[in-house]
Amino acid sequence: MSDKNPLQTEFKFSLPKGLIDDSGKVHSQGFMRLATAKDEISVQKDRRVQDNPAYGFLVMLSLVITSLGDLSVVTPEKLENLFTYDLAYLKEFYNRINQQGSASIPVKCPRCNEKFNLEFELSGELFATP
Repeated sequence: MSDKNPLQTEFKFSLPKGLIDDSGKVHSQGFMRLATAKDEISVQKDRRVQDNPAYGFLVMLSLVITSLGDLSVVTPEKLENLFTYDLAYLKEFYNRINQQGSASIPVKCPRCNEKFNLEFELSGELFATP
């Protein structure tokens, strides 16, 4: 039996600025796992999200970030202190890892028959990578 997992479910990230905790320590290295249907349901059930839907992404991040620096636990309340630049980075990172199987499709150029992947940008724009 192979000990290799063909599906990568956890990804390392590094925040551009870092989360500063109450003691002034900066936490920037972390791991994020793929989101599950259970995570989506948990976010929808969360009272904070029901009161303020914009809070949903912080709740989701707290579920999928498995570690961040030396923090013992990542909570939505701790993530409220993220710099907006780092929050934007985490949104992009989350979208990239959770869309990895469907973010590109193999295609072949009709003129030269060269094969390449056509990648979908998160904004909906397309670009090709030969």
